[in-house]
Amino acid sequence: MIAREGMAPLLAAIMAGVMVLHFNGLMPSLPFWVLALLVLLLFRDPERNIPSQPLAVVSPADGKVTSIGTVHDPYLLRQSVRVMIQMPPYGVFTTRSPIEGKVLEPPNYPVDNNAPHGVWFQSAEGDDVVMVMSRGPLKNAPRCYVRFGDRIGQGKRCGFVHLGGRVAIYLPENSRLLIAEGDTVHSGSDIIAKLVHV
Repeated sequence: MIAREGMAPLLAAIMAGVMVLHFNGLMPSLPFWVLALLVLLLFRDPERNIPSQPLAVVSPADGKVTSIGTVHDPYLLRQSVRVMIQMPPYGVFTTRSPIEGKVLEPPNYPVDNNAPHGVWFQSAEGDDVVMVMSRGPLKNAPRCYVRFGDRIGQGKRCGFVHLGGRVAIYLPENSRLLIAEGDTVHSGSDIIAKLVHV
């Protein structure tokens, strides 16, 4: 599986490799085949085993948990638990929905074009989770595959951060965390918290 952002460069590298192979032979075409392999590596997007557990929150991204703390959520204007995940520069760059629910527009969305991209998910039980994708080392804006009003399943692909970046997830303040700082997590398959209903 390859992320949709990688399809165009992959096809271009393969077509160039085929053309050069046809007209000039194998050796001159090798750089294009190497380029195609690099594109496959950088834009790989493997399938994940999404756990079927009620009230579970799965990791939205591959990476390392760099910080956990109670902070002010600037998108929903509430106290929340924030988990920061640093994506690796050569890992899987696809982001996934942490919960099943409806995609809503945060009431307090930054107007700065360089601001991180925040997505608000609301479950059928009324739990609010915000995922925020920051720009990677190339400063390219993160891609978002969902629109306000869409419904999305837990662990489904919902975005892409070029060459990795930081992903923050804002959880309800009473959430029960199942990870610690320094842990490595995988998007869609690792449970990072449980939502608590009293």
